Amino acid sequence: MEFKLVEKKKDLIKIEIEDSDETLIYPLIHELLQDKNVKDARYSTGHPQLDKAVLTVVVKDGKPQAALKKAAKSLANQFLEARQLIEKQLG
Repeated sequence: MEFKLVEKKKDLIKIEIEDSDETLIYPLIHELLQDKNVKDARYSTGHPQLDKAVLTVVVKDGKPQAALKKAAKSLANQFLEARQLIEKQLG
């Protein structure tokens, strides 16, 4: 996956995602929507052959890029904990 910043405002960012992997995107959106400072998080794919997927994050307070980083870090920690648990129990 490759990310390209398409639009950046005080309370909004739009990121174009090339070769998007919905297995990662949907948990990221879920995590963003758990943040009380996030007003909206959307993922639009458009036409599969003509358009690139776009992730839009709108915040009530703070910076949208900070909310995105926080959500990504939270997901990374969740997957690390799951991996450690699996390794411990199957080990």
